[in-house]
Amino acid sequence: MPYAPAGDTQIYYELRGRKPADAPAIVFAHGAGGNHLSWWQQVPHFRDRFACLTFDHRGFGLSRDDAGRGGAAFADDLRALLDHAGIERATLVAQSLGGWTCLAFALRWPERVQRLVMCDTHGGLACDEINAAWGAALRTPPGLPPGVHPAAGARMAAEQPALAFLYAEIDALNPPRERAEITALLRAAGAPTPDDVARLAMPVLCIVGEEDVVIPPSVIEIFAAYVPGSRVARVAHAGHSVYFERAAACNAILDGFFADTG
Repeated sequence: MPYAPAGDTQIYYELRGRKPADAPAIVFAHGAGGNHLSWWQQVPHFRDRFACLTFDHRGFGLSRDDAGRGGAAFADDLRALLDHAGIERATLVAQSLGGWTCLAFALRWPERVQRLVMCDTHGGLACDEINAAWGAALRTPPGLPPGVHPAAGARMAAEQPALAFLYAEIDALNPPRERAEITALLRAAGAPTPDDVARLAMPVLCIVGEEDVVIPPSVIEIFAAYVPGSRVARVAHAGHSVYFERAAACNAILDGFFADTG
């Protein structure tokens, strides 16, 4: 199994498609309900044109976190992984928790990021507007049927039950975590300010599921408003995991963004 050394641990990864020396690279960073397997609908779509790298954040999937550093190490782990894989510069496609990783990486090492795609994530951006948007969303919390994974959502469970089952099975390969543990991971991963994200100079795309009950679409739109020149693609009839629930639409959006930004 391929592992990249990253300080006190090793990060499991898979590199599919073209070789990094011969083609541009895409790095897919999963969310808290996923791991490297989550991108099974993206890698086959892009591997003929790109070097596609998927990985398990430390403490997820096949990557261990015996030292308990959690989110504080995510960006450093990503740099170690890219160095190990021989990828000097890449497009980062981040889902949910992966947005904390990729945004922190892009702020620290912008020269290594060709494009940044934030899927259903604001990467931890902290400001009064986002606090207000969260508060408004929490005043009318959406109800979910029993047993429905929040990141899959009620629509996926009702309309695509096999897909919702697969989502839950992939998540079950991760160590079990309470909500408070996920919150601690995200806090440790960082909380950039509006001034921080205003420095982003690479092309940035936000993909938003209009029925997202995990990170409200209003929060992601606030993030996008602070990033110069960023784009927002809203996807109807999709929850928190557009890449999983509406893969064809997500892949088409990515194709268009890549074509427009060279």
